Amino acid sequence: MNGKILLVEDEADLAMIVADTLCQQGYTVTLASNGDEGLHKFFEGGFDIVIADVMMPKMDGFEMAKRIRSHNAAVPLLFLTAKSSIDDVERGFDIGANDYLRKPFELRELIVRVRCLLRQWGDSDSEDIKYHIGGYVFNASTQRLQFNDVEFQLSNIEARILEPLAANVGKTVDASVLMIAVWQRDDPSNRNSLHGYIHKLRRALRHDPSISILNQRGFGYMLTVNRS
Repeated sequence: MNGKILLVEDEADLAMIVADTLCQQGYTVTLASNGDEGLHKFFEGGFDIVIADVMMPKMDGFEMAKRIRSHNAAVPLLFLTAKSSIDDVERGFDIGANDYLRKPFELRELIVRVRCLLRQWGDSDSEDIKYHIGGYVFNASTQRLQFNDVEFQLSNIEARILEPLAANVGKTVDASVLMIAVWQRDDPSNRNSLHGYIHKLRRALRHDPSISILNQRGFGYMLTVNRS
């Protein structure tokens, strides 16, 4: 079993879809429909990660996370939010969130983020997470790229940027998402650094000319593989 997840979400249909998907991946999922219920279930114990909506009745996700953090500084917290304001995102990280995902989101991306958080917090039993990118194989667990019989070791930052790109081939990933994944905040001072690491990833992937990382100006970056 991969781990125990507390999912706190007041949209019943979304909660069931997410829970079913996570259960199919081998996780045990406990549901709560608001922050107050989520807090009570959390203190019943034994969860490896908490996934919580921000806007909920009775107690919102921010307040619930604040109370969880006052008792447990280690459990990974992932926010689901329909809010687009970076101020709300920063507030979540200031409270102690480890990651966030904007609604609507791809279930596959949620799975990737859950795996990353569990791996970072000591889930040593998880299987290697691999992505096939053109002629490359990217092992996100070991942070290594393989092309033919040659392997390249990526830096931690390079790997953390490449993983959401590899999980969303052909789709734009917001620059803010990439910066928060690496530096835990969207800060204008990090944009040049992000572009520099994108340049390094382009060089690392240069052996397959069908692969590109496109700059979607004003939005983010897109990893593409031209198979024609």
